[in-house]
Amino acid sequence: MQAKDVMTSPVVTVSPEATVTDVARLLLERHISAAPVVDGEGHLLGIVSEGDLMRRPEAGTERHASWWLSLISDAQNEAREYLKSHGLHARDVMTRHVLSVDEEASLQDIATLLEKERIKRVPVVRQGKVVGIVSRANLLQALVAQARPVTPPADDRALRQAVLDAIRSTGARTLYVNVVVSDGVVHLWGLAHSAEEKDAMCVAAESVTGTRQLCERINLIPRGATSTT
Repeated sequence: MQAKDVMTSPVVTVSPEATVTDVARLLLERHISAAPVVDGEGHLLGIVSEGDLMRRPEAGTERHASWWLSLISDAQNEAREYLKSHGLHARDVMTRHVLSVDEEASLQDIATLLEKERIKRVPVVRQGKVVGIVSRANLLQALVAQARPVTPPADDRALRQAVLDAIRSTGARTLYVNVVVSDGVVHLWGLAHSAEEKDAMCVAAESVTGTRQLCERINLIPRGATSTT
């Protein structure tokens, strides 16, 4: 799936001249956590999020730097912080360097971007204009929509091979693990070197299309012990 398949569109946007109060009211009324800032033609200029409005003197939440920190702080940074907390319009408080994706971006790439940059949403643009937004919630919606159908394979033998391939792909040590399948019920037998490897193999087996039920009978090898099986 791609950004265009899950993005929220049309997007609630604000103009750079919108007042901070109006932006805050809009976020509350629309139950959203951020709004892109666009010019008259819809080109992306920045984004205003709840985080950008957290430190405000009106709410008594303004950040006050300690006196000793002010002695070593950069004047440009101080001015930027002041503008962020005291600015009256969206253009004053918005985050200007906004990461964006195009409509063809894969959900995998978007998830990686959100995780790497520690952001909660990313605007989707077409020729510089905002056409949608993909948030963490949209990725969860895609997860639900793509829930795999449980359809059994041709026979238990094919399912067994699929499960074997799956558990080997986890990176877990599978030398002492065996798979037995009967009428779509997958039985995992054997020994695992760690709880994490055991859990990974169980998840892999249960995720194989056609697995009706998983019966796990894997014991952990005691630390320092070497199996002679």
